[in-house]
Amino acid sequence: MAFTMIFMVTTLLVLFSSSVTNAESVAAPALSPTPAPAPAPVNLAYLLSVAGPFQTFLNLLESTKVIQTFQNQANNTKQGITIFIPTDSAFSSLKKPSLSNLTQDEKKSLALFHGLSQYYTLSDFNTLSQSSPVTTMAGGQYSLNFTDVSGTVHLSSGWTNTKVSSSIHSTNPVSLYEVDKILLPEAIFGEPPVPAPAPAPSPEIAPAADTFSSPTAGGVSPKSSLPSSSHKIINWVTLNYLALAISGGLIFFF
Repeated sequence: MAFTMIFMVTTLLVLFSSSVTNAESVAAPALSPTPAPAPAPVNLAYLLSVAGPFQTFLNLLESTKVIQTFQNQANNTKQGITIFIPTDSAFSSLKKPSLSNLTQDEKKSLALFHGLSQYYTLSDFNTLSQSSPVTTMAGGQYSLNFTDVSGTVHLSSGWTNTKVSSSIHSTNPVSLYEVDKILLPEAIFGEPPVPAPAPAPSPEIAPAADTFSSPTAGGVSPKSSLPSSSHKIINWVTLNYLALAISGGLIFFF
């Protein structure tokens, strides 16, 4: 009887341990972490059309098809893009040089000159200014110089000296910055004209030295009141003739 009880207990323990082992072997596999969602595509044309008075620049991008190049750089690269956007007034106020005589290729290079193939925040320009000049998306000859003055970003292209007026959009992978002048590259327009020198100041003429002649009692200077030498001679001759005439008259009378 005792042997039977021992056999039954042993059998139950074996069955229980095997069931636990099978349960662990068929446990559900651990779930892998969910990847972060990719950033939504950026529509540059839409941003420029609603962000402010940038229609003229948008027209330039669309007519040269540079908008597609910028769009691809923004959405299909890891580097992202930075674009400097001139206002409509920047185009209307430009007198020289004229943009109307540019070829289609030159207009395309002009549009690309406003883009950098990297996403930059405003704070990044402090470091970027130390590596100027920086090549733009127009190519090797088309470079910009950056300086950071107390947190304000200044740009220079030879023809143009301007600064970032405001940040239109700055979310990775796209930065859009407003500028109040068109960036004009020397590769298209040549070297800028040398400004005319300022006119030389007219020489100062020293005032005539003061004469310290003592005035007479009547307020007239001695130079004007005293007779000249010629007047003295004429008066002396007149007195001699008068004396002779008087002497002759007296002799005739006696």
